[in-house]
Amino acid sequence: MDQAQTGTGARPALVAFDLDDTLAPSKAPLPDPVREALVHLLGVVPVCVISGGQIDQFRRQVVERLGALPPERAARLHLMPTCGTQYWLVTDGQLSRVYAEDLSEAEKQAAIVALEQESRRLGLWAATTWGPAIEDRGSQITYSALGQQAPLPEKTAWDPDGAKKNALRAAVQQRVPDLEVRSGGSTSVDVTRRGIDKAYGMRRLAELTGIALAEMLFVGDRLDPDGNDYPVKALGVPTRAVTGWEQTVGVIDDVIAGLTAS
Repeated sequence: MDQAQTGTGARPALVAFDLDDTLAPSKAPLPDPVREALVHLLGVVPVCVISGGQIDQFRRQVVERLGALPPERAARLHLMPTCGTQYWLVTDGQLSRVYAEDLSEAEKQAAIVALEQESRRLGLWAATTWGPAIEDRGSQITYSALGQQAPLPEKTAWDPDGAKKNALRAAVQQRVPDLEVRSGGSTSVDVTRRGIDKAYGMRRLAELTGIALAEMLFVGDRLDPDGNDYPVKALGVPTRAVTGWEQTVGVIDDVIAGLTAS
């Protein structure tokens, strides 16, 4: 496991996490050890979850699993769906949207058409999917090759080296040069406004919380140059790389130990 970059080390002022394959298996609820670790972590430091997923995903995977948090812990939880183009808090046990930067209808339509046409041209459009292949998430259009509810083994096997997603991303980017096209999760490609990625979300988080980027720690599974977590690393935020939720629990334990050490 990578050690944190120069910066916060074991004593960050805020810890941010990717969601799928970092806090939980793709589209799955938080495993019990992660849920317990996050509740403990919220007792000592603010926590952000930032992902390309939509808020319903956050609700099912994270918020419902964390349950009724004490008010002081709930106040430390920051939720940033669609890479930070939306920002939500938990207030009085309910999700509360602070802002959303939605695409225009023309931008959405251009992205939808390009994703379907290019995926068909590349032979990636599946005849059968687990849910729709293309989703309008308001501030983001997402193509999921097998559908959002596809079984994890199917998703893992679809594009193990990322070549399919990278080819589709490049093709769609040429079609919509005024938008941003990013490789997302294991089977997904995301389209947002230009300049929108997880680095954008982290910069907004710094503005909203007043916590400097150098005082944060980001934990993710795709910190390689082709990964959707890499923009955070390139921004200079201290990072820890993990390969699954089991390692994430170890990172959380390390952070708690560092923050609570006398």
